Amino acid sequence: MELTLDRITHRYGGMAVLQDISLRIPAGEILCIIGPSGCGKSTLLRLLGGLERPDAGQVLQLGDPPQGCLNPLTYVFQDFALLPWRTVAGNISLVLEDHGIRGRAARAIIDDVLGRTRLSGFADAFPRQLSGGMKQRVAIARALAVNPAVLLLDEPLSALDAQTRELLMEDLVALWTRQPFTGVYVTHNLAEAVRLGHRVAVLSRRPGRLREVIGIDTPLADRRPGDAELETLQARLWDMMREEAVAADQELLNA
Repeated sequence: MELTLDRITHRYGGMAVLQDISLRIPAGEILCIIGPSGCGKSTLLRLLGGLERPDAGQVLQLGDPPQGCLNPLTYVFQDFALLPWRTVAGNISLVLEDHGIRGRAARAIIDDVLGRTRLSGFADAFPRQLSGGMKQRVAIARALAVNPAVLLLDEPLSALDAQTRELLMEDLVALWTRQPFTGVYVTHNLAEAVRLGHRVAVLSRRPGRLREVIGIDTPLADRRPGDAELETLQARLWDMMREEAVAADQELLNA
């Protein structure tokens, strides 16, 4: 399923957050969104997911969701959002129960997504028994269980250490390579953006405007840490953002 933003503008009270953003996200592409703190990245994701309505403009969903799709638009958050009293399998089954899927049908889906996220041996574990990276894998498995048309990922790796982030990026690339999905990935981390995005959208400081959309030709599966081309692109993105990032931090400090 394709998403299109058509001249989106949004405000919170008297504060303009996003201004006149138009952007197309083709089916099967991962778009990473970066920009200075407070520029409206997460707000844009909420508008895409229908959690908020823009003050002006519209969000369009084009094309049909995949067969068996239970939730066309599904979120993965930074904080995992797991229920501590439910096992791994129980946390995943929760989203299936909302659709009346239980018993063997649910078990088959749960087994499939646990296998795809390398969690097959942890179905009966509780969240307190898992590392941060494993908890995020459970959150991703839960999102995959509803066979979404679009994954909306809001800083999903920011709470994890560098080694775990690297492993989770490899997992996300493997998941997309096995079964391509449309993804919108919000991050402060430029290394994540150039590693995971087919394109990178750069927003200005608040009110967020679309400064540039940069395509990356290297296939996801061929990207590696330390790759000279990706490091050059990362440096270019930081050069583009540096002054506005400093200004945005000062605005937040003085707010």
